[in-house]
Amino acid sequence: MKVLRDTWLIFQRHILLMVRSPLWVFLGIAQPVVFLVLFAPLLKPALGSATMLDAYRVYVPGMLVALAIGGGLYVGFGLLGDLANGSIERARVTTVSRVALLLGRALRDVVTVLVQSILITLLSLPFGLILNIGNILLGYAILALISLAAAAISYGIAIKVSNPNVLGQVINNLAMPLMLLSGTLLPLALAPLWLRTIANYNPFYWAVTGMRELYTGSPGNHVLGSLVFCGAIVVAAVAWSASLFARSVK
Repeated sequence: MKVLRDTWLIFQRHILLMVRSPLWVFLGIAQPVVFLVLFAPLLKPALGSATMLDAYRVYVPGMLVALAIGGGLYVGFGLLGDLANGSIERARVTTVSRVALLLGRALRDVVTVLVQSILITLLSLPFGLILNIGNILLGYAILALISLAAAAISYGIAIKVSNPNVLGQVINNLAMPLMLLSGTLLPLALAPLWLRTIANYNPFYWAVTGMRELYTGSPGNHVLGSLVFCGAIVVAAVAWSASLFARSVK
């Protein structure tokens, strides 16, 4: 119970800091919006789609998953900054749970991704994207799991390497294959068989496919699979990073 209370307190503190400086939330959607306007129209002829709506139903959910993965994996730099300026060090003298220090931050990152996803969804409506509210909420649940898992992984790696330059290289080498093998920009149905076979072992491929099923209004097995796989990654990633965090912040 103490962990939950402490997590809520840490979460509130980081949310307050985010509200005081909301510009970076909007900066985070700048590139996705540019891609929405300039890249998505290219999908219509590439996919042989009859309408732009079909293209946006393929592109927008993939872009949201890419935002959740990228937005989560790069938060480790903020943790390194707090370790360097001593704010984490000051927390050592309090009775706050060490696990809560991590979870509170990670939940703030989830809220950030969800706010950005809502803004992108709203900006997609003028392009003809029409969605079922239930499917949208289920899609956001998938995005929350992806963001939480990615943030936990990023914090764990940040604690292990303790160097922003090394962290950048590790995250880049991790993020690009995950995104490419999940089909965030282009559906892997266009890829050769060997690439599709490898992608089946990538949980984020299931997430992207499940999101596209939701956005086309035809939820299938990939929706349930993405919830199960992403949920399992969240449990493993949070347990791993929380253990590292608890040992490093005594």
